[in-house]
Amino acid sequence: SCPKVVNERGQWNNKIEFMLSVAGEIIGLGNVWRFPYLCYKNGGGAFFVPYVIFFICCGIPVFFLETALGQFTSEGGITCWRKVCPLFEGIGYATQVIEAHLNVYYVVILAWAIFYLFNCFTTELPWASCGHYWNTENCVDFNNESIANFTNPYATSPVMEFWERRVLRISSGIEEVGSLRWELAICLAIAWVICYFCIWKGPKSTGKVVYVTATFPYFMLLILLLRGITLPGAANGIKFYLYPDISRLSDPQVWVDAGTQIFFSYAICLGCLTALGSYNSYNNNCYRDCIILCCLNSGTSFVAGFAIFSVLGFMAYEQNVPIEAVAESGPGLAFIAYPKAVTMMPWSPLWACLFFMMLIFLGLDSQFVCVESLVTAIVDMYPKTFRVGYRRELLILGMSVASFFVGLIMLTEGGMYVFQLFDSYAASGMCLLFVAIFESICIGWIYGKRSFYSNIEDMIGYKPIFFIKWCWKYFTPGICAGIFLFFLIKYKPLKYNNVYTYPDWGYGIVLKRRFGISNRGLGTAV
Repeated sequence: SCPKVVNERGQWNNKIEFMLSVAGEIIGLGNVWRFPYLCYKNGGGAFFVPYVIFFICCGIPVFFLETALGQFTSEGGITCWRKVCPLFEGIGYATQVIEAHLNVYYVVILAWAIFYLFNCFTTELPWASCGHYWNTENCVDFNNESIANFTNPYATSPVMEFWERRVLRISSGIEEVGSLRWELAICLAIAWVICYFCIWKGPKSTGKVVYVTATFPYFMLLILLLRGITLPGAANGIKFYLYPDISRLSDPQVWVDAGTQIFFSYAICLGCLTALGSYNSYNNNCYRDCIILCCLNSGTSFVAGFAIFSVLGFMAYEQNVPIEAVAESGPGLAFIAYPKAVTMMPWSPLWACLFFMMLIFLGLDSQFVCVESLVTAIVDMYPKTFRVGYRRELLILGMSVASFFVGLIMLTEGGMYVFQLFDSYAASGMCLLFVAIFESICIGWIYGKRSFYSNIEDMIGYKPIFFIKWCWKYFTPGICAGIFLFFLIKYKPLKYNNVYTYPDWGYGIVLKRRFGISNRGLGTAV
């Protein structure tokens, strides 16, 4: 019989494909719905002080470490550690376990956004008024809301009822799973089909798709920004976003929020950057690329704050309420606050459509790059198995189908409670901080910062600024350990909407997942 031909690993066709792929991965939903809210909540402009410190001491060093490691070894998120320090190969397993969880739940947000987008193609947005079959007698239209709130303590808005009763059909708790939301399941299937065809040929297909998925959100963001700053009340919203409250810097939680935002936003400790960097040519100047990409990411977050808070300021102005009453983060901003705001604008279906298209594209490339990096890690572990024929494509298909079926649990009537468990624990800042400590120790102390600097010099022709190697050895592990300990000391049980408390067995699932990451992932590193 003829010997099986092992396909080549592949590389990016040019630097632009790499830059756009990384930009698409790191610039995601968190830039739009998390950073602006954290900035407002933690002292406005004063929040930039801890943010910049963590950006310099943790963000850039770890971002560069992972990208350079992938480029130097030409290996995915697991085998790269095997090459430089086999004792710490468990770091790679830990990143991929986290990433597998992330791949399951992150795409659910895309399903929600697709569902909302489908509902935008109408003359009147379905969450703009009451009178629909999902509305209750407590539903109050916007033009009567301020009056009704004084007479009906149970009054709810049309946008809230659309989210909870039409989209989620949310149950009373995680114990009540309920039935599957088939409309959302179809949207989830659409999202997974798109993801599959974006990456099924590896960097050959991914490198082409990102020309659209990584750039289109910027056009949408620019349009929404220009629209937002022209609305009445926008200036007040921007003031709340940026007005510095220096006294907030004395609160340790502000510093913790800044540190965790860096890890959330830069996709570090997930193996994604290592996988993307591994497709670079050996002599690519990854140091310069990383500086540009990190600045682009933080700059996008900053500009997104203007787009979001200008609209929230308009909404507060229209309802004659303080900005605190409308400011939200996370899904609350994307699926409640902003949709509520656009109903007050002329041509509201158009602005809603643009907003949800932006969300879909922001989340789409983050999702398929995460899946691609997990596939890269597995294929690089077993190249003779998966680089033959169409086995790599079949592996992606199998992972997509499996993740789709696991994700269906989050599209049941009790699925939102499961989603929040995943969001808060499975790929949380605590897990990422834990991994970052070991990554820094491995390169800074075990493999050696001087050895890695020599490897980088061999690739790019010069050594980066000396400060980065001191971050790997001292600052990054120290800061990450400090934030991690603060997390443990200040830990509070998770609540949904600050009302529903999870049962004890729900935390049992969390502990099993977390210790599973530690045992399977970092077991060989400890």
